[in-house]
Amino acid sequence: MAHFKIENSSLNLVKEYPFKLEKNIQNLTENNLTKIFGVEFVKSEFALNNFRIDTLAYDSDSSSFVIIEYKRDKNYSVIDQGYAYLSLMLNNKADFILEYNENRKKTLKRNDVDWSQSKVIFLSPSFTNYQREAINFKDLPIELWEIKRYNNDTVTFNQIQTSGAQESVKTISGKDENTKRVNKEIKVYTEDEHLQIASPEILELYENFKASILNFEGVEIKPKKKYIAFVSGSNISDIHVQRKSLKLWINLSKGNLDDPKKITRDVSNIGHWGNGDYEIQVTNDDDLEYIISLIKQSYRKNRR
Repeated sequence: MAHFKIENSSLNLVKEYPFKLEKNIQNLTENNLTKIFGVEFVKSEFALNNFRIDTLAYDSDSSSFVIIEYKRDKNYSVIDQGYAYLSLMLNNKADFILEYNENRKKTLKRNDVDWSQSKVIFLSPSFTNYQREAINFKDLPIELWEIKRYNNDTVTFNQIQTSGAQESVKTISGKDENTKRVNKEIKVYTEDEHLQIASPEILELYENFKASILNFEGVEIKPKKKYIAFVSGSNISDIHVQRKSLKLWINLSKGNLDDPKKITRDVSNIGHWGNGDYEIQVTNDDDLEYIISLIKQSYRKNRR
């Protein structure tokens, strides 16, 4: 797709300005991890057991580690390498926690980490068709992201989406013990799994809310362990599907939401799953438009 810059009512072609070194991609990404992926930086070039992880990060939203690898070479298997890193992590959990505590100056315990939500991100200027097809599973804990730099000082990060994947990655695990252990311990959640518990009425209600939220530009769905996240840069709203209701959170801190009807609940001082200090229990669509207006406030604040 061609990119143009408007100058005096004229369109000038914006050309790609490739990165010369993989390290340039790594430095740019590590300096902006929160903006790009919503994770916090832990360690660069983390070496362990003859492996060297380019970037180790931590996702506080899912309480899990994220491994990021930068690639300019197309001749490698993302599946094999991704599973090797995940196996390394699962076999050396204490080392990952120690690295986090030493670099973040915090105290993270083994039970604080949800190891089942761990994942590997490969970041590259391009991927082969074979690599793109290799991730076409519904439950693969591996993501491919393409980075492009242009001659007008802009950069894009785009996740390569699977094309309606239905098959489970467990069907290719074979007899490899590392792969089987990773598949057993790490779980990639889907939207359908969250919706299985809902009654027909609540399923329809969820679809109505989903359609309204997705009308906001750039919003994506990211199923998590406890809820379905609606994300644009960072979470704008999270929905936990129950049999007879939806529990919805709006990602704004206390005092930053204009709610004249007072339908939200303050959960700033109590434990809750979703992001933000405002919670709503929804059983019908009577207040749908009003609730969407509340979510829009979060969208304006949190969108990329």
